[in-house]
Amino acid sequence: MAKKPLRTAGKKKPPAAVETSSSLDDKVKAFLEAGGEIEQIKSGVSGQANMAAPKAKAAAPKSSN
Repeated sequence: MAKKPLRTAGKKKPPAAVETSSSLDDKVKAFLEAGGEIEQIKSGVSGQANMAAPKAKAAAPKSSN
């Protein structure tokens, strides 16, 4: 009787998605030469839409005159 293999041959992992700074510089340069623009965003600003419902405002206290 033939032995069962303990492990099956796994799929090879794809290469790691690693970019070098020089390849990124080349891509940025090509983008700018093609007419692209880079927009500077202030620190703390998010591109995420605010999904939370607006908070209810407290009613103003009634004045007793």
